[in-house]
Amino acid sequence: MSKKVVMELCMSPDLGGLELYMVRAAKALKDMFEVISVLNEDTKLEQYYEDAQDEYIKIDKTSNFFMFGAAKKLADVIDARDVAVIHLHWTKDIPFVVLAKLLSKKKPKLVQTRNMTMTRFKDDFYHRFLYKNIDLMLPVTYQVKEQLERFIPQDIRPQIEVLYMGSEKVEQLSDDALKGFQREIGFEEENFNVGMVGRINEAKGQHLLIKALSKIDNEHVQAYFVGHEMKKGYTEELKRLAKDLGVADRVHFLGFMKNPHHFFQACDVIVMASKRETFGLVVIEAMQVQTAVIGSNSGGVVEIIDDEHTGLLFEVGSSESLAQKIQKLVDDEKLKEKIALHGQKKCEEKFSNEKQFKKLGAIIKDLSES
Repeated sequence: MSKKVVMELCMSPDLGGLELYMVRAAKALKDMFEVISVLNEDTKLEQYYEDAQDEYIKIDKTSNFFMFGAAKKLADVIDARDVAVIHLHWTKDIPFVVLAKLLSKKKPKLVQTRNMTMTRFKDDFYHRFLYKNIDLMLPVTYQVKEQLERFIPQDIRPQIEVLYMGSEKVEQLSDDALKGFQREIGFEEENFNVGMVGRINEAKGQHLLIKALSKIDNEHVQAYFVGHEMKKGYTEELKRLAKDLGVADRVHFLGFMKNPHHFFQACDVIVMASKRETFGLVVIEAMQVQTAVIGSNSGGVVEIIDDEHTGLLFEVGSSESLAQKIQKLVDDEKLKEKIALHGQKKCEEKFSNEKQFKKLGAIIKDLSES
């Protein structure tokens, strides 16, 4: 019996947890399905496919009037490949995919992994039209599930099932390899190194960590930022902030890393300082390699971090609170080791790639056969 065809789709031009989750889903589902990925013509994701055997196509949806031409091209692919299910990830892709579904003969089932919060009612004609054409939504936290149930009218609401994101099991670096990597990126052995990984923009809260650093009177506490700059010039703004606060020599920008798992292992603690992080994939990736984590007490992070047990939570938006939490780990090595160990255990039990993608495969299989 031939495999069902599943289309993984993300037209986002950015490169972050949402986009990389699509790549990982495409690779994980290959054992159960024939998988084809659809990317934007202007994509940063292609680098994750170029050296692999994973099939993908690129579509330019921005150059077409009301996306009709791009949607027709996608519909042609759907029909030619007999696509049973389209799994989309970026909320802005919903109109594009719904239009393609309606233009196709195959009429595939649509499932969306919901990474974004929902903050207003979707009871107007436009949103009613969109959501009645979606078969299943997979919110990444129970908080998002509650929002979907609150704001999407019941008569057009898709089926909803929570599916956490998972973290890939990676190889731990040997002591010698870890020390070599730390030297390579400029870490000094006597320092306490605080890391942040994610898009460089205001919403991710890099400025909070810089301000927190200025409140810690210890030159050995250093901050390292990994990620792609979203707004040209924002990194320079952050560097000026660090200079104004007198911590320019303690703030370092390493740029984008294709695989940040070595960086997670190199740090003493990883911080997630976003105001409203829907899930917090960076948190579980750091936990997976037994690195201590600190996150703001909002959004999906509170479903991952059990304060003082698997990590520390600080008051959202407060650099003072963040500074206190960092200082707590600087002063208490045993606490740092304890939360790192418990965090890794929770990650393996609840947030492993293998378990979450196995659930995703079963969900899509049921949907394709219904």
